[in-house]
Parts: sequence; C-alpha cells; structure tokens
Amino acid sequence: MSTNFEKHFEENVDNCSLEELRDILVNKSGNSKLANRFRALFNLKGVAEEFERNPEDARLATEYINECFADESELLKHEVAYVLGQTKNMVGAPYLRNVLADRNQQCMVRHEAAEGLGALGDVDSLTLLERFFKEDPLLEIRQTCELAIGRIKWQNSGAAKTEKLQDSLYSSIDPAPPLTLDSDFKIEELKKIMNDQDKPLFERYRAMFRLRDIGNDEACLALASGFDDPSALFKHEIAYVFGQIGNPVVVSKLIEVLNREQEAPMVRHEAAEALGSIAVDDVLPILKGHLNDKDDVVRESAIVALDMYEYENSNELEYAPA
Repeated sequence: MSTNFEKHFEENVDNCSLEELRDILVNKSGNSKLANRFRALFNLKGVAEEFERNPEDARLATEYINECFADESELLKHEVAYVLGQTKNMVGAPYLRNVLADRNQQCMVRHEAAEGLGALGDVDSLTLLERFFKEDPLLEIRQTCELAIGRIKWQNSGAAKTEKLQDSLYSSIDPAPPLTLDSDFKIEELKKIMNDQDKPLFERYRAMFRLRDIGNDEACLALASGFDDPSALFKHEIAYVFGQIGNPVVVSKLIEVLNREQEAPMVRHEAAEALGSIAVDDVLPILKGHLNDKDDVVRESAIVALDMYEYENSNELEYAPA
C-alpha cells in the first residue's frame, strides 16, 4: 500500500561519487537507463539536503542537479525542478528562477520550477512569481505561480505558526498545507471546497491535501471527483497525491485518466507514475501498453512506473550504476 516513490529512487547507486552521480544523471556515457538517472538524481538530492552539515558537497550536488536542465527529457527536467524545491537548499533558488523565466523550457518544467520556489519558501522570488502570475500566457504557469505565492505568504504569516495541522505521513513539501484541524471538516465538506471554482486555488489545494492526509476509501473517491476539473494543473496534483496514498480503490480512475488521449501530458504522466506506485496486478498491462505512447513524457513515465512496479513487487532487486 505504500507508494514510496522517492524512497525507491533513493536506493544507493553503488556508493558513487558526486561526479559519478552527475555523469549518470546527465547521461554522459549516452547509455544510462532512465530509471538509473532518476536514482542518481535522488542520491544527489540527499547530499543537497545536507547543506547545514556539509555545505560544500551540498552546493556541488545542487550545481550538478542543475546541469540536467540542458537535457532533452521533459520528464527528467521536471523531476529535477521538483527535487531542487524539496531540498530546502536555497542555493537552488536562482536555478529555479532561471527555468521559470525561460520560455524555451517546456510548460511542465517551468511549472515545477515555480512550484519549487514555493516549496523553498523563497521570499526573494515573490516579485518574479507575481509577474508570471499576471503575465504568463500559459494557464498552468499562472496557476502554479498563484499557488507558490500563496504558500510563501502563508509560510511567513502568523497562521503558519498557530494553525493546528495533521502530522503528515508524507515527507514532501506540498504546494499548499492541508486545511487546519481547528475546523472539523467532514469529507463531503472538503470535497465541496476542493471543487468550488469560486474559491481561491490555494484554499482548494488545502482541502485536497486534507483529504490526502485522511486517505481512506471515502476520501480517495472524493479526491477522484477532481479529475473532472477544467484545470490540467489541478488534475495532475490529484494524480500525484494518489501516488502518495497508494490506495488501490482509485486504480480504475487513474487508468481512465491515463487512457485519455486528449488529456494534458502532465496529467497522464502523473497518472502513470501513480499506477506504478500502487503496483497492483491490474496496472502492469496498462503501463506496458503505454511504452509506445505517442507522447514522450507519458512514454517515459511508463518506463519509470514499470520500474517502480517491479520495486514494489520484489525485495531482491539490484541496480547497476550505469
């Protein structure tokens, strides 16, 4: 039932040096498998997070992670942006700002860069985030900037110090905190807030993450109602939290979303990875069927999801570093 996506990819890559991890990440040899590049990324993340104990190695690891933004893989680059946001290491903030401001980067990568700035709580990025919230032509970027602004302001407000929040089962820094436990919301109330198009997106996300932290069948089915939302960003976050929860009750919903050919790739990709994390038998033929998907990011997500599926169903896997 555990998703453990990140823990999986934190598997040590044969005790490689930082430089060896960088070479795997950027595929210097030209034949590094995608799953091993993910492992190198999350191994570098572990070093980048140790900025207080070992600042020089943390700085180097962050720089090496940043080198991957020159890669062709949209999937890998978006994961790189996610990782930089999750490290809490402010050395990564300028790199994320550069990616957000680079219109030549794909939407999914720029979105994750904006979200990463929110995860870092980077007050110095507020001006940039507010500019792209107002001016960017892409709805997904505007919405992500809105969330990042909301998170940074909340983090630096009195509410962050006084609200009673549920202890999370998950280690991720989320785009919004769950709604406070000071209000005794029922699942149906949270579902209504989450789907209310008239409410601020930040509040709707807070309801989403409160449902995520409840995590039972009723909460998951309430979350699944978000797959009817008009926002690709919103739907992709629903799929992401399903990957965290790991509840098989939503497998049919995730398969339906993955199979929507007209759905945004960022949504289908998260559905694929969530299925790989849940890893019940039903998902195996579905994921294999998307290894030839017409969309690159979905095809690569199927590769990563199948690797995750194998991990969840075996305790004896060994991984080569190359």
